[in-house]
Amino acid sequence: MADHPDSVLSELGFRYDPSDLYQQVIGEVLAASRLLDTPRHLRLLMAQPKNELIVHFPVRLDDGSYRLYKGYRVQHNNILGPYKGGTRFHPAVSLEHVKALAVLMTMKCSLVRLPLGGAKGGVQVSPKELSVNEMMRLTRRFTAALGGNIGPDHDIPAPDVGTNAQIMAWMADTYINFEPSRFRWLGQAVVTGKPIEFGGSHGRDKATGQGLVFVLDELLPELHLAMDQVSFSVIGYGNVGSWTARLLGQRGARLKAVMDHSGAIRADSGIDPDRLATHVRNRGSVAGYDEADGISEKDFYQTQVDLFIPAAMEQMIDLNKAKMIDCKVLVEGANAPTTPPGERMLIDRGVDVLPAVLCNSGGVTVSYFEWKQNRQAETWSADRVDDGLRTAMSAAAHRVKSSARRHQCSLRRAAYCAAIDNIDRVYRTRGIFP
Repeated sequence: MADHPDSVLSELGFRYDPSDLYQQVIGEVLAASRLLDTPRHLRLLMAQPKNELIVHFPVRLDDGSYRLYKGYRVQHNNILGPYKGGTRFHPAVSLEHVKALAVLMTMKCSLVRLPLGGAKGGVQVSPKELSVNEMMRLTRRFTAALGGNIGPDHDIPAPDVGTNAQIMAWMADTYINFEPSRFRWLGQAVVTGKPIEFGGSHGRDKATGQGLVFVLDELLPELHLAMDQVSFSVIGYGNVGSWTARLLGQRGARLKAVMDHSGAIRADSGIDPDRLATHVRNRGSVAGYDEADGISEKDFYQTQVDLFIPAAMEQMIDLNKAKMIDCKVLVEGANAPTTPPGERMLIDRGVDVLPAVLCNSGGVTVSYFEWKQNRQAETWSADRVDDGLRTAMSAAAHRVKSSARRHQCSLRRAAYCAAIDNIDRVYRTRGIFP
């Protein structure tokens, strides 16, 4: 394979692979860094994580047998504060994938001006194949294997694909039982996204979708679209997709089509987001929803809407999908759902692309609020959390708009520029040890 066209990545030994998610993310970071003319040493620091941890651990299954699992924790950068990032339980979890998501967390935290750095973790596992007790044992063994690599002052995990508030509770409880007694009162701050009764925050479950809607409040008027008049479609109807749809529905927007792992549905007159959410909770997918028609994947992508919202997995919108999509604005609800060729195609077709590094950052923002509440032994009201999230997301959206005007670039490049400029200023102030 050829050397990477970027000299920084070539110096670090990367071999060029345009389909590699990590190289795509770092390529965007480095492109924004060149636009800002940041020092070369900063580009080197951004191009590789500080720490990459791989653990193997056994889990006892209900039948008495044991299975060995592989887990990861990648800590990208902590110049702004403790590492922060989700924990994913999914069969496709890999080191390169986790590395890419850790970089994105660094960018999100910096863009929103949170005093946190970027990390990510996960386990190669299919949660649907395990019982509740097996999931508990896996979570506790993974937490024990991570040991001192996580902590309220060092690295704070959160939920991600395949994990939830219950799993975060098991992680926190396991960590607390390993901590010296004088520190146990702080132990619940080791993770965020916990149940309310165990130090969780109001508004955390809807945070990513709510943050996306607050971003649309700021950006739609400039795109000459009104929230109460737009139509939209969604890929994925899990936490992010369903909350985004419900919150947009409350504002008067019309949900026309939804697709998940089971297939796609459409109702041009509108799908009730709340009823669909109830159906998905009961059935596990959108399949069989009787208030909309089943359609093909091709018909889903070709459904004409104002907003197209991919809210499932990474790299779903490739070049072929981008050719089919019929929308005015693509709003990235998931992490990195659009490939570079897909984005170029959309932009060439006149579609505005709102980047995940901005639209997806509501989750980590409310996670920061939860961490802060835990450390201060406080519980904030839902209104206080929403007000804080609205302020943070509005400010981040304004930074992106200002950066786009200053550098005459896309919103994605502008978001990275705004994030990296902040990191650059902190490095210039602090210096590099020793």
